[in-house]
Amino acid sequence: MARTDPLTPTERLHAAFELYELGEDLLRQRYRREHPDMTEEAIEASVRAWRLRRPGAEHGDAEGEPIAWPRSR
Repeated sequence: MARTDPLTPTERLHAAFELYELGEDLLRQRYRREHPDMTEEAIEASVRAWRLRRPGAEHGDAEGEPIAWPRSR
């Protein structure tokens, strides 16, 4: 039977972490497929580099303009 009650915040966060890990695993598989000669160390280095530059999230994951922090009013 399908679950009908909403997920708790803890469950939602756990699901988000699982999805992030799945995304990294898929990225590793892509590197292996596209570059069969890459070593595991090179693949991990590429994943680390991706984390730093993630296309589409250069300024973080939030919408809007980047601002200085802490914000002064």
